[in-house]
Amino acid sequence: MQCTDVTFSFDSSSQQSGQLSSKIQSLRVLRPSSSVSTSKPNPSFLSETPKSRTMKMVLSSKLNLFLFIAFFSLISFNASGESDSDRVSELLSLQSRSGSGVIHLDDHGVSRFLTSTETPRPYSILLFFDAAQLHDKTELHLKDLRKEFALVASSFTTNNQDPSSPSHGKLFFCDIEFKESQSSFSLFGVNALPHIRLIGPDHSPKESDQMDQGDFSRLAESMAEFIESKTKLVVGPIHRPPVFSRNQLIFFAVVLTVWTPFIVKKILTGKTLLHDPRIWLAGAVFVYFFSVSGAMHNIIRKMPMFLADRNDPSKLVFFYQGSGMQLGAEGFTVGFLYTIVGLLLAFMSQVLVKVRNVTVQRVIMILSLLVSFWAVKKVVYLDNWKTGYGIHGFWPSSWN
Repeated sequence: MQCTDVTFSFDSSSQQSGQLSSKIQSLRVLRPSSSVSTSKPNPSFLSETPKSRTMKMVLSSKLNLFLFIAFFSLISFNASGESDSDRVSELLSLQSRSGSGVIHLDDHGVSRFLTSTETPRPYSILLFFDAAQLHDKTELHLKDLRKEFALVASSFTTNNQDPSSPSHGKLFFCDIEFKESQSSFSLFGVNALPHIRLIGPDHSPKESDQMDQGDFSRLAESMAEFIESKTKLVVGPIHRPPVFSRNQLIFFAVVLTVWTPFIVKKILTGKTLLHDPRIWLAGAVFVYFFSVSGAMHNIIRKMPMFLADRNDPSKLVFFYQGSGMQLGAEGFTVGFLYTIVGLLLAFMSQVLVKVRNVTVQRVIMILSLLVSFWAVKKVVYLDNWKTGYGIHGFWPSSWN
């Protein structure tokens, strides 16, 4: 096929209106090489050399290639921007559907929002690593830390829910479970719990910041300080739920209003429980037992009463050998022995002295001393077994 320029001209004359000339502009048409032209060819086309035509074709090819690359780059840039925007929108949607503001991820979610995205990302992710099979390990406090983590997430969402806020859509709280996301645990190199990672916009999983154990000391408040120090985002105040709900407070107020007249009457007549000496006696014994049994330690540390034996899970361990941990049963046992000794001493000094029969006094006193000696000996034995430190009495050397 050859390209030729064909020029058409058409003249018409009229005696009434004079001569009128009309020319139709040149048109470029495709004709077979075997066809015969009915007009004279364009001399300028015939004057072009093969070298000039080659140069034109090369320049035309380079221009088309440049335009194609520029157009493809522009399309790729727009697609990338739309992808980041879509991810942020999807994370915001998942966050709004979560009651606590924590997004649950699996291996696919970690790949979509972290590993398959190019850095820098328009958001950071605080990731909580969880394992349901370890929730019964009270020394790990996974359940409590998960609740505090959710509390920080809900507080951050509440404090930054305004789209105009600088922190809105910049940080998302997520968690993954070991059985569902073993590949992600391996990707981050997690081999111990509790474990929390902050993946910044420029971070890969290996480069992410790990929250130290010291950052768990004050739970939600410590987590918020860690976030603000690493991301420069504002978490805001922690919104803890009230101890009593509004309906409970209303119920207590109604009960107090109804019982106030009866309480005032009892106080004026001296017939309340506070006027009963037996209540004070029971309260004193309870405070003594609470103090010597380590109950406050158990409450603060949330220690279990017993553990399952590692060698035989069907057996229970009530006494843990070692000074690093104390089970609840240990404290209550020692507290019970101490309370027995205290009650016997109080009985001998306050009640037994009022008995007139001297023989009865002596028999009861001897029995009380023997029981007290047995209880103290058991306490010393348990302390020696647990800690390895021995307590020796200052007996005469001839007795040893």
